[in-house]
Parts: sequence; structure tokens; C-alpha cells
Amino acid sequence: MPSDLHSDSTGAAAAATPIDAARRRRLRWRSRRGLLENDLVLTRFFDRHEHSLSDDDVAGLDQLLDAPDNELLDLILARTELQGEAATPAAVRVLAQLRQL
Repeated sequence: MPSDLHSDSTGAAAAATPIDAARRRRLRWRSRRGLLENDLVLTRFFDRHEHSLSDDDVAGLDQLLDAPDNELLDLILARTELQGEAATPAAVRVLAQLRQL
């Protein structure tokens, strides 16, 4: 399924609602990390997906960006998995996209 399409609760595909330019800039700025590895992955992610991020994707990415740098890197490298309340569908979907880079 293309990255700009998501299934709703009925299984029907719906186009992602692009986020506005100011919100994209704020999210890109927030993604700047202390670890170079995270910076490289997140920059590549934004270069490829920035204009197709839906509100759900933004929420999932925000959730991932709340993690400390080392935990985020472990998640991206699949050393650990999202657990409990952190394992929301949006966060899991964005994490899968990050891991493909």
C-alpha cells in the first residue's frame, strides 16, 4: 500500500491529509537529535515522507520523538520494540517506515 494511503476502521483506503507547511517545519525542527545516527535517519524520513504525512502520522512521530535519543535509536534499529501504551498504531506505522530507510 502506498505510504500516502491509510485504511480506516472499515478497511477502506483514504488519502492522507497533508499537514500544513508551518507544522512540517516545526516537526522537522523537533526531530533534530543529539545522536548523528538519529539525525541521519530522521532527515531521510522527512526528505521522503514530509509532504505526505497525515495527522495520524504526525501523532505517531511526535510520540516516537518523545523518547530519549538512545531509546529512539534502539527502536529504529529494531533492538527493542514499542511496549504498552507507546505501541499505538500510528507510532508502529511510522516506526516501520523509519526502519525501511
